Amino acid sequence: MITERERERYRRQILLFGEGGQERLKEAEICIAGVGGLGSPVAMYLAVAGVGTLTVVDSDVVDLTNLNRQVLHHDRNIGEKKVASAQENLGEINPDITVRAIDARIDEGNAAKLVGRADGIVDCLDNYPARYILNLVALGRGIPLFHGAIRGMYGQATTIIPGKTPCLSCIFPRPPPAEVFPVVGVTPGLIGMVQATEVIKYLLGTGDLLAGRLFLWDGLQGQATEICVERNPACEACGDRPRKGRMKGRKG
Repeated sequence: MITERERERYRRQILLFGEGGQERLKEAEICIAGVGGLGSPVAMYLAVAGVGTLTVVDSDVVDLTNLNRQVLHHDRNIGEKKVASAQENLGEINPDITVRAIDARIDEGNAAKLVGRADGIVDCLDNYPARYILNLVALGRGIPLFHGAIRGMYGQATTIIPGKTPCLSCIFPRPPPAEVFPVVGVTPGLIGMVQATEVIKYLLGTGDLLAGRLFLWDGLQGQATEICVERNPACEACGDRPRKGRMKGRKG
């Protein structure tokens, strides 16, 4: 049950989806993989919305070069672990939620444990190998993966629902070349807010998710478009025939 303090804090959004919706947010747990450019707005907006438990996973340290886009972190946090900085600053933004900080690099051996019993995974990473690992965890657990990626003033987002939509490997069967890519903070800000919106809609069971749709943002032209994406029956991650290397295990 929400408290009187929470009822007052979230009064304006309770007008949208009622106390029952706010209670669903409070009871939810979301895993945010990466608390950099994308993870910052995702974590901040899920925190202020009152998502009850946020698990933030990252292995990096806050650097001065991060601060043009990673708005969750501040000058005082330079040199700190990003998850420690995130936990501290999210606690200041909303002390009524729980923030679990995990200092770890995601790999095949630990990904499922890091995600734990989360109701969904938000992909805020900057590399595709780790994204594919999270994709397998989401498929194995039957929970959504909220994908986002950016480069420069361009960005993309989609919501992957196991068994209903194409998975990440269907959409991107091969990773793009690894690079140190350019970025201006407004781009991950916008895409991160799209991801956070998708999480909230999913938890509330309202609206139309970006399921089977890839949202594309062109900041230079100020244009948003989308393309339909389809499941690949031969996909090595979610295809019709079992393939070697899939992660198993449902949530629970």
